[in-house]
Amino acid sequence: MDEQEAWALEERFWLEGSAVYDGLLDPACLMAFPGMGVMRAADILDSLRQAPRWASVDMTGRATGRAGDGVLVLGYTAESRRDGAAPYRCFCTSTYRADGERWLLVQHQQTLAG
Repeated sequence: MDEQEAWALEERFWLEGSAVYDGLLDPACLMAFPGMGVMRAADILDSLRQAPRWASVDMTGRATGRAGDGVLVLGYTAESRRDGAAPYRCFCTSTYRADGERWLLVQHQQTLAG
């Protein structure tokens, strides 16, 4: 996966529904969210079925790292919006691993920005 594809995939996780997660979330994935703590893949999928999706996301300060050919790490600042809600701003990291021809999300973390 090249960097452009990685950023497009990251945006899909923010904006699209649970179907993206169903197909691209590694079963061992861990995510950490402010006020929620660390969540495992099954809990993430359950929570997404009830949560409203974001209407928009702006990812700035983008950084990309690779650990060999099969691991890709993204870091960025996100500002996202839901209809009728105040903007949400956080610092994020996401880690993907190659699984044959597809890439799976194995880690995502958000830290509130001041």
